[in-house]
Amino acid sequence: MSEIRSLFYVEPGQVRWRSVPTPVLAADTDALVRPIVSSTCDLDRRIVTGRTPMPGPFALGHEAVGEVVAVGDAAGAAGLRPGDRVVIPWHLSCGTCVHCLARRPANCSATPPLAAYGVPLGGPHGGLFDELVRVPYAATSLVPLPDGLDPAAAVSCSDNLTDAYQGVRDAMAEHPDARVLIVGGTASLGLFAVMFAVALGAGEVTYIDKDPEAVALATRLGAAHVICGRHPERVEGVFEATVDASGSAAGLACALRSTAPGGTCSIRSVYFTDMPFPYFDMYAAGITVCTGLAQITPNVPVVLDLLRTGAVQPGPVYSAPLRFDDAPAVLLDPPRKPVFVR
Repeated sequence: MSEIRSLFYVEPGQVRWRSVPTPVLAADTDALVRPIVSSTCDLDRRIVTGRTPMPGPFALGHEAVGEVVAVGDAAGAAGLRPGDRVVIPWHLSCGTCVHCLARRPANCSATPPLAAYGVPLGGPHGGLFDELVRVPYAATSLVPLPDGLDPAAAVSCSDNLTDAYQGVRDAMAEHPDARVLIVGGTASLGLFAVMFAVALGAGEVTYIDKDPEAVALATRLGAAHVICGRHPERVEGVFEATVDASGSAAGLACALRSTAPGGTCSIRSVYFTDMPFPYFDMYAAGITVCTGLAQITPNVPVVLDLLRTGAVQPGPVYSAPLRFDDAPAVLLDPPRKPVFVR
């Protein structure tokens, strides 16, 4: 076929299918992958409503599990085969530069800065709702799906699931049995963080969000304490580890101020402007702050293993299966975590 369908963000409130040229293998390290299950990142909700500095039009989508359709000679020699089911990381990365070898593929020096599917910041690379995508450096970036694992369960490993794992792991690194505070506000990231905090052995987990449905879900996912309401200046209690998944200035400040002396706050929300920090409170407590892009390729194997064993079960956050054809309408008023099955 000479053209495929690609889901485009056009302008605020407009999402449409467009025909684009069919991707081809451009290097022997490439693979062509057909997304078979796709979802939206929490960021996509802001894109569709025009709340990011990224004007359309551009192809949407950077969370998907796909099936390999074709491979270049080098990718095939490295063991990648047509028919393999794989997680497609949101970021493009070579796997061999200094940053990739240091487990920071989202900062790959061989690709343009912020090169990704579904956003235009590092160039056009298609979106993971497309019928077919070209994956450069495929053998070192794609991650095989374990046998028997439902692709729909792993769909968010491309970004939000692994992002939440990274945030919780970083927050708990110096405090393995920490009392953890998750400051929610995004659609799925905070709820995923609750699951990982429980799975990684947190002493107890507290979740705060003004969305009653999210608070109820957090309880179902293992939070010992929940708070429904606006973010206060700080949450009472001792929290050696905190995670900001709020997407708001008030939530960020709450997470930072609520971190116990000597504790760690992991900022997983994406902010496109400079944010005010409660510096003196942070200075007085002597906390550590972690932030940065979600590094998918080196971290997703651990997430997949937690899914495979049932230690983490994101099903309650996902929607029932939806049709790809319905994506333009669904994305204008999406469920918490829509899952589209091709």
